[in-house]
Amino acid sequence: MDARDILIKPIVTEKSTALMEEGKYTFQVPLNVTKIEIRQAVEQVFNVKVQAVNTMRYEGKMKRLGRTQGRRSDWKKAIVTLKPGETIELFEG
Repeated sequence: MDARDILIKPIVTEKSTALMEEGKYTFQVPLNVTKIEIRQAVEQVFNVKVQAVNTMRYEGKMKRLGRTQGRRSDWKKAIVTLKPGETIELFEG
């Protein structure tokens, strides 16, 4: 799997923006990816050193529209902590 396929998209919320000040960046990743693969992908794509990776799995919610019922996909979130002094320029505004 290519490094750019591992990092699906950055998650930008109030909480994740506050974590960026601490050097923690949040990404949505595929369900079958390990912490080691996430670390290697971030280091390769952004050219930074990663200190730690924390992951969380989320179950998709049930949604309704009229009589039809569906379910959102399950997804996984990774919070990547960079070593002190490292930043990702993509998020710097």
